[in-house]
Amino acid sequence: MGKGLAIHYLRQGSRVTVTGSNRLRGKEFLDEAASLGAANRASFIRADLLSLSENRRVIQEVQARHESIDGLVLTAMQQFPKRKLTLDGFESTFALYYISRFILSYGLTDLLEKGKNPVIVSIGGTGMTKGEIHWDDLNLQNKYGLLKATLQGGRANDLLGVAYAENNKNAKTRFILNHPGYTNSGTNHLAQPFKSIMRIMGKLFAQPVDKSIQPIIKLMDHPPSQPLIAWDRTKAVDLSLSTLNKLDAMKLYQLTKHLL
Repeated sequence: MGKGLAIHYLRQGSRVTVTGSNRLRGKEFLDEAASLGAANRASFIRADLLSLSENRRVIQEVQARHESIDGLVLTAMQQFPKRKLTLDGFESTFALYYISRFILSYGLTDLLEKGKNPVIVSIGGTGMTKGEIHWDDLNLQNKYGLLKATLQGGRANDLLGVAYAENNKNAKTRFILNHPGYTNSGTNHLAQPFKSIMRIMGKLFAQPVDKSIQPIIKLMDHPPSQPLIAWDRTKAVDLSLSTLNKLDAMKLYQLTKHLL
């Protein structure tokens, strides 16, 4: 979905910087940008967003390239069938789905505040209430499961948006939590046999990326005025939902600051 949004905004005349770990996918993006006549407005930063230092390097490179930014879109997500720790000691799903987004959101706030009508968009499962933060076991040492890890990451992503809005009430930047629905956005991040299964299911049941990104584009181009915006596909999510609890959000924020 990140690529779909990137190409859309290139077509609109924007400058776009994409980051990711896959060199070939980065080249594909740059080649497509060139085919649109937008090679001079497209950049790719290769980085492993599982790494704290790599996230911080991305921030430094973006700061070196841009005086301001109008939008930060966070889509990086990977599922790990077996528990895997990053070099920094975090459970990998939590690191990619939450920690990376935390670092990038706060680290790029100064550039966003210099932008025109700036927004952060974090793609996840907002509106869902399944899953929880395992406060005493964020790394899921006990009874790890792929679904358990994914749901914890999703709930942490929700709380990231809530805390960011609380911490930046008087800022220009709006934080948009978005659940795009089941989207056929590729399976390169999956291991077998999940890759083959999800590829078939995607063709049968998922909506195409071009359709899924339309509500996101509308929100980015014309965001509501409040600091936190939460949408599930084409409908606003009730901000009093238990998964968007402000006390939980600030608890996770303080814990994350301590961990980092």
